[in-house]
Amino acid sequence: MSIVEFWSQMTANPLLFIAVVLTLGVILVNGWTDAPNAIATCVVTRCMPPRAAILMAALFNFLGVFVMTLLNAKVAETITKMVDFGNNADEAIIALSAALFDIVTWATLAWVFGIPTSESHALIAGLTGSAIALHGSLAGVNGGEWIKVVYGIVISVVLGFGLGWLTCKLVTVLFRKANRPKTEPFFRGAQIAGAAYSAFMHGAQDGQKFMGIIILCLYMSKGESIPADIKPAYWIMILCSVVMAAGTAMGGKKIIKSVGMDMVKLEKYQGFSADVAASTSLLICSLLSLPVSTTHAKTTSIMGVGAVKRVSAINFGVVKEMVMTWVLTFPGCGLVGFLMTKLFMWIF
Repeated sequence: MSIVEFWSQMTANPLLFIAVVLTLGVILVNGWTDAPNAIATCVVTRCMPPRAAILMAALFNFLGVFVMTLLNAKVAETITKMVDFGNNADEAIIALSAALFDIVTWATLAWVFGIPTSESHALIAGLTGSAIALHGSLAGVNGGEWIKVVYGIVISVVLGFGLGWLTCKLVTVLFRKANRPKTEPFFRGAQIAGAAYSAFMHGAQDGQKFMGIIILCLYMSKGESIPADIKPAYWIMILCSVVMAAGTAMGGKKIIKSVGMDMVKLEKYQGFSADVAASTSLLICSLLSLPVSTTHAKTTSIMGVGAVKRVSAINFGVVKEMVMTWVLTFPGCGLVGFLMTKLFMWIF
């Protein structure tokens, strides 16, 4: 579908218009609240000032969405196949809108309290709760695709921590005889590159998830099934990239503080190690078509880096708070998505 056809379809269908606006709102909030994870270490180690780092993240989020989708759009395909909202176009769009409203609310509350939650898992949970509400059973949930989420959680957490520890340990061994002050310029530049890599992979993962939602909106509004070999149009890639970049440019200093300062006190070489580890974890999961949380990958890689020096370097109070948020995301967003769908169906 061309962008002209898309606009014509939106203006002719108010429900589709609302669903797309809510989707763009979720993308904006994701760029605003989730993307700062990518640059947190770069900012707290003073390699870059916050504003410059945020602008860099906005650019590389844009590139990540666009480039990775051209190379491998499997994450977007997984999201489109995860739930089935049925063949009633109006009911399907209402249910999807309820799920998206749920996600925006959840993400905004997490930002208010400075807790780095996962919009990816909020998205998946909200969609699942809405599909269950619409069908009145688990019939609308595709278990074969949903299990990829479970695999993604396990793999991203294990890879994040393991690669964080391994990368930092390797850097420590390689530079053990180096004069630390003389390595500062090198690690400053290396960490800026690592933060750009992190922002790129955030866009690659999360951008594809939301492109999948726009595709869902378009096909559900017509009561049609999504083709097996669907590929996002260029204008969808650009639209998602620009909106996510705009959200990132709005900033997220609370999240930066929680991830980069409160959990582990980092030096430049540690920040570089965490960035490389988290980004590589996301790259592997993207190539495996697994929808994963960038927040999980980044925070666990920081924990792995902190564990190299000593486990006590990790602030487990902050870790406990984050883990509780992660654990509550699935049942919390799923339940709210379920209830919001019932409410939206009653209202509309």
